[in-house]
Amino acid sequence: MPHTIPAPVIRIALVEDDIGFQTAVTDALKPAPDMVLVAVCDTLAAGLQLLHLAPPDVLIVDLGLPDGSGITLVQAAHASWPDCNIMVSTAFADESHLMKSLEAGATGYLLKDCSQRNLLNEIRSIHSGGSPISPLIARKILMRFEHSNKVNETAAVVTESCVTLSAREQEVLELITKGFTAAEIAVLLCVSHNTILTFIRRIYAKLKVNSKTEAIYEARIRGLLNP
Repeated sequence: MPHTIPAPVIRIALVEDDIGFQTAVTDALKPAPDMVLVAVCDTLAAGLQLLHLAPPDVLIVDLGLPDGSGITLVQAAHASWPDCNIMVSTAFADESHLMKSLEAGATGYLLKDCSQRNLLNEIRSIHSGGSPISPLIARKILMRFEHSNKVNETAAVVTESCVTLSAREQEVLELITKGFTAAEIAVLLCVSHNTILTFIRRIYAKLKVNSKTEAIYEARIRGLLNP
């Protein structure tokens, strides 16, 4: 019978001041054969001291520590332990804390309401290269991007509809609308026929049309002509 090579044990360090959550994590890890809790501390200062030791595979950090922000520890751990996977576990469900954590070097962001089973699965996920994020947080991010896309689309439509004609172009457009030909407009404005044709080409280009009828229609719907 071939020997089965056991999966490597995931070494975990926890920086958390909530005794209840500490106990929940400890209880969840005890029966897991592929995980071991190698360090537990409850302050930012103690967490920074851990950085002088051998790095764990996964560091779980609370953001609301009694002596400072866990983001400070995330940033320091990311610099000192580049191969360590850092998971934030917090009660902060806002986008600001998420983005600051990710920018500091965290690769996972979980809310403390996740179940013990989910916690184990997320630890395995982050250790294998995943980036677990609580569904509520992920939904907020998607909603933010959806809103951003809608704003960009609206801005593009507004930009597209904003056409500015020079005073002479506006004058030529209004005369075209009244039925005057290019030659007649040249006489009325005391300029050459070629000059009027140049104005008409500019008007067509700005309105993105190819004919007098299209130009009049586009100008009216864009508010460049009186109804």
